[in-house]
Amino acid sequence: MTSPEKVTGPASYFPSIEKKYGKPIDHWLQLVNQQSGMKHMEIVNWLKSEHALGHGHANAIVAYCLAKKAS
Repeated sequence: MTSPEKVTGPASYFPSIEKKYGKPIDHWLQLVNQQSGMKHMEIVNWLKSEHALGHGHANAIVAYCLAKKAS
């Protein structure tokens, strides 16, 4: 029997983001993916001001999305 792999990096924040803000992580990922032409911190600040996300949660979502786009 193998143990499940531990989630690390930005995705490790996803369960707490879903619990705190009451929306699935796909909701937040879609919002970030719609922000074309914006830099990392611009999107973080947008999530904080428009959707009241905390800095760490917003940063984790943006980092995850941008890393997926880059790969």
